[in-house]
Amino acid sequence: MTDANTIAALGRLLPPGTEAYVEELLTRQPCAVRLARPRRTKLGDHRPPGRGRNGHRISVNDDLNPYAFLTTLLHEIAHAATWERHERQRRSGRRVRPHGAEWRAEFAGLLEPVVALGVLPDDVNRALTRSLERPRAATCSDRELLLALGRYDSVDPRLVRVEEIVEGGWFRLASGAVFRAGRTLRTRRQCFAVPTGAEYRVHGLARVEPVPPPVSGPAGRRRRGRFGRCG
Repeated sequence: MTDANTIAALGRLLPPGTEAYVEELLTRQPCAVRLARPRRTKLGDHRPPGRGRNGHRISVNDDLNPYAFLTTLLHEIAHAATWERHERQRRSGRRVRPHGAEWRAEFAGLLEPVVALGVLPDDVNRALTRSLERPRAATCSDRELLLALGRYDSVDPRLVRVEEIVEGGWFRLASGAVFRAGRTLRTRRQCFAVPTGAEYRVHGLARVEPVPPPVSGPAGRRRRGRFGRCG
């Protein structure tokens, strides 16, 4: 069972009116929940029992606004519930995909009571209602939901979304790395690091700081990695 201190800590980060529901979920599906420092590449994760773990472990970034925190927490609880419900199937050798039909059904089942509570802002409720039809593997894969949740972030007014940077414009990530914006590639943006010219893919809805062009431009073009937090 999730301990009382964890429940109390979660209550301070959840939207008012959802605390009892989350406590009920964690009583029904016990998980060790850890509040994690902000991570660049993910909002939360789930680790099932095994490899020295006696039970399910979940982590959620502690810098999320209440609505993003709730959505991410439910996403990870759905992973634990899917693992438990289909453990026999998994042991028999039949593969259960991490974000397959089984997980989507569990996540939708956890979202529906939250929507029914009527305690969330209208735009978040609408986005979650649409997500019930086809839950995505990650919050950042659902543009409408990500935008709705992002409206409640405390944002530095100097920041804009990567998709707002004109092609050829320059921007800086929170890490201090500087990039030149290239083409838009579905949900991500082709970008080139300064000064190496290495190619990266940055999520279009990631928030960055526009900066003037540096004195020296990029050199060659070589794909290296991806940026932008996802669940």
